[in-house]
Amino acid sequence: MYAAGRLRGKFMNFASDNGSGVAPEIMSALAAANDGAAPGYGVDAYTGQACDRLSEVFEKDVSVFLVATGTAANALNLAAITQPHGAIFVHECAHVHTDECGAPEFFMHGAKLLPLGGDHGKLTPEAIEQGLDGFAQGVVHHPQVQAISLSQVTECGTVYSVAEIEALSALAKEHSLRLHMDGARFANALVSLGCSPGEMTWKAGVDVLSFGATKNGAMGVEAVIVFDEGLASDLPFMRKRSGQLLSKGRFLGAQMAAYLEDDLWLDMATHANRMAALLATGIDKLPGARLRHPVQANQLFPVLPKSVHKALITAGAVYYPWEREPDGVAVRLVTSFSTTEKEVEAFLSIAGSAL
Repeated sequence: MYAAGRLRGKFMNFASDNGSGVAPEIMSALAAANDGAAPGYGVDAYTGQACDRLSEVFEKDVSVFLVATGTAANALNLAAITQPHGAIFVHECAHVHTDECGAPEFFMHGAKLLPLGGDHGKLTPEAIEQGLDGFAQGVVHHPQVQAISLSQVTECGTVYSVAEIEALSALAKEHSLRLHMDGARFANALVSLGCSPGEMTWKAGVDVLSFGATKNGAMGVEAVIVFDEGLASDLPFMRKRSGQLLSKGRFLGAQMAAYLEDDLWLDMATHANRMAALLATGIDKLPGARLRHPVQANQLFPVLPKSVHKALITAGAVYYPWEREPDGVAVRLVTSFSTTEKEVEAFLSIAGSAL
């Protein structure tokens, strides 16, 4: 799927937070890490600082493995909690199911992802229970369900509440399943809920987390975070075997350390969410437009009248057309730390004028 509009456009670019630049503080940290030499393969001071800071952030000693991509973080996490004959329940729209090119299955050596439905991109205990009914544990003909993976933020832009995570965790424990959180937009979910990182993860029963930074102002760094130390023993070897143990690992550590310093990560996510809320408020007022899902973080899924869509594209707005709708054009809009109020106002002004 290709973004509509001018892909190289710098103004009114709502295609993806992946398209935003690097936060100046993180760019400065990379420049500082480039001054002189440092030990390789992640035993440098920058990486040590980042790992220590993550334990502070989560109020718990956590095992941290820095990697370069979210695909690697998700695939390694899922491989750490699933055997080759196992299976993982995921939402049918989950990124690990639709957009990882089979990486989780490849890293898990054949384990299956079992997609389930759910409103607004969310799994529910009821859906999990129904799924378990179809895959009896102990039956040699069935893959053995061993985990649940949830996306926080979901692919519909919604956010699981702490209570919803706790409910999924309780069900997981009842059936001896592990719980993984794909936190590619972890910071956006966190500031949306107004809780602590620990409350949204291990205190709610999450076993492993893919902690995203790239979409929120980093150049390219994610963290595999393991809350249960017993699950971490093989991950150093799995990361090396996957090609994710960077020789100049200090450049991952420098990014993550700067990302977390002085709550930069939370400030950037707060700004991105606020820009999304401004967009949502304006779109809600457009005659003939509607929002397909609640706007709870930095992604919106409006249905725009065709005349509005045409006017926006003509004016140079960049975003992704999404699924077909009979009453207009369904699109995805994503805001980032670098989205400006001027961009939001221009987008809404053009949309209003088209009507």
